[in-house]
Amino acid sequence: MAIADNDVKGGVATEHRREVKEPPMFKVLLHNDDYTTMDFVIMILEAVFHKRAEDATKIMLNVHQKGVGVAGVYTRDMAETKIALVHDLARQHEYPLKCSLEQM
Repeated sequence: MAIADNDVKGGVATEHRREVKEPPMFKVLLHNDDYTTMDFVIMILEAVFHKRAEDATKIMLNVHQKGVGVAGVYTRDMAETKIALVHDLARQHEYPLKCSLEQM
């Protein structure tokens, strides 16, 4: 996306273009462990990542079977906020569930 600035200098109109870059995006990853229940992972996906029950179940199974699953894709600030929420909820429920982010 470009934004045009029009300037008039000495009676001559000039146009300057500035490129507006999209912010980099990050995947929020959930990691499998031997203690966190599947139901808790589904609850996290629904509550924190706003996933529908069917999608949350698919992601949870991916985490369980492959060791890691993508919970969502966000800007860095949003991804870090979601990771903090997951870690806080996991700690409150005494689960070792871990989240990380990976730049796309």
